[in-house]
Amino acid sequence: SDLPLPQIEVFKTGFNQKLQEGREKLHQMWLDWSRRSSEESGDESSAEPEEMESLALLMACSITQQLQTTCCKILSAIQGLPSSFQDKVKQSLTTIEELHASFSAANSFQDLSSSVLTQSQRKLAVIQEYMEELLDYLKNNTPLSWLVGPFCPREEEV
Repeated sequence: SDLPLPQIEVFKTGFNQKLQEGREKLHQMWLDWSRRSSEESGDESSAEPEEMESLALLMACSITQQLQTTCCKILSAIQGLPSSFQDKVKQSLTTIEELHASFSAANSFQDLSSSVLTQSQRKLAVIQEYMEELLDYLKNNTPLSWLVGPFCPREEEV
């Protein structure tokens, strides 16, 4: 059982961590946004809201960009797995691309409807489920290409 499980673990913790971060950041953004829209009472005691906002948007862009890259890598790594998995990863990639596009196009939260923010939460949760399924499958079925193929981190071997 000398299968490259460490790879899968690395990949799992890396991706899930990004996903988790993304979901938390988005949730925070959503909370801030809903709080702000509910209190529109012009109390300017908080840190520059515009600044916080553009930072949060930048963060969301950056996270979705990273998830996009990772998703592409996953997609090329799982060639040869059952198509149900490939479809789910493709679907995830499309979702992430859409989220990335929304965040990139937005100049402020006013540009993002609250539904975009709540949906992005739900969509990322679904992607996380897909990845868990994929990883469960990989624990028992490592693709042959991973044993010989480009996914092996050869450069790092000591």
